[in-house]
Amino acid sequence: RFVIPRSSSSTSLCCRNASSVHCHATASDTKSYARRDRLVEIDKKARQLWEEEGVFRAESRKDPPKPGDKFFSTFPIPYMNGYLHIGHAFSLSKSDFACAYHRLRGANVLFPLGSHCSGTPIKASADKLARESRNPTLLSAKDDNTKHSDSDTDTDTPALPGQFRGKKSKVAAKSGGQVSQWEIMRSFGLTDIEITEFQDSYKWLTYFPPLAVEDLRAYGLGCDWRRSFVTTDANPFFDSFVRWQMRKLKSMGKIVKDIRYTIFSPLDGQPCADHDRATGEG
Repeated sequence: RFVIPRSSSSTSLCCRNASSVHCHATASDTKSYARRDRLVEIDKKARQLWEEEGVFRAESRKDPPKPGDKFFSTFPIPYMNGYLHIGHAFSLSKSDFACAYHRLRGANVLFPLGSHCSGTPIKASADKLARESRNPTLLSAKDDNTKHSDSDTDTDTPALPGQFRGKKSKVAAKSGGQVSQWEIMRSFGLTDIEITEFQDSYKWLTYFPPLAVEDLRAYGLGCDWRRSFVTTDANPFFDSFVRWQMRKLKSMGKIVKDIRYTIFSPLDGQPCADHDRATGEG
């Protein structure tokens, strides 16, 4: 939940959410947090005012907009197979700042945000939990799909100037070094009883999205939350829109059936796109 650790020899503090879960110092920590607490208080009042005034709500106006009268921003919606992290906040800040700028100029700003729940990663994780539940030996055995080596991400090609090249693959960053899905879920602070519920894919849709919204509200994201959605048939409105969109594109000849090389999963009996795979993205 935007976990920000602060460690020293005498204390280790974690702030999940500075506005709702305050960091408490240990007896050996004599540092004053009065200024920090004052900022948190101001932040809370500001967000309450934004909510009451509907600052981020986008409504249709009576007259057709002129150039510069409206601004629309989108963002690659985060995938709901875990908590949000500081990287989401950093990336979202670019859209958020742009929206704030145009809002200050008087533009009618629309910034919706949803929860990415479609695709196979959630289903794959739920199925993996079910397999580990039936066969506990998998919890202690290393899974080939979660082995990480420098050869997975390193390359002899030098990075371009100003380009950052991390040593961790996406899956390594997401799993936190855990070797089983069960351990990954435990790292989220879930109990074993709670983890068993995540063998049902729909549990992921009801658990992580509300926590993401809570964290983003605390962050102060200038988003119209009335328009939030999940990208599955659990939301019939979004599902209907996507079906219409695909049929429309096909009727326009924009979607065609053709033969292409792809990576195929014998286990699932279907092709695996980049985000469907635990390793080997790209």
